[in-house]
Amino acid sequence: MSDDDDQWYFRISDKAVVQGKEAGAMDRMGPYPDKATAERALQIAAERNKAADDADDTWSS
Repeated sequence: MSDDDDQWYFRISDKAVVQGKEAGAMDRMGPYPDKATAERALQIAAERNKAADDADDTWSS
């Protein structure tokens, strides 16, 4: 088992949390260090997007 197989991923197509690279690269988010963090993948992405948008707004001002 490689190190990537120990990581957790969020599978976009069915919103499942899986350990290892079961899904193709375009259908997964991660890796995450644990299952609980992978379960929050969409929330984490939304928070990061908002932070980036806020940084863009500040830069544009």
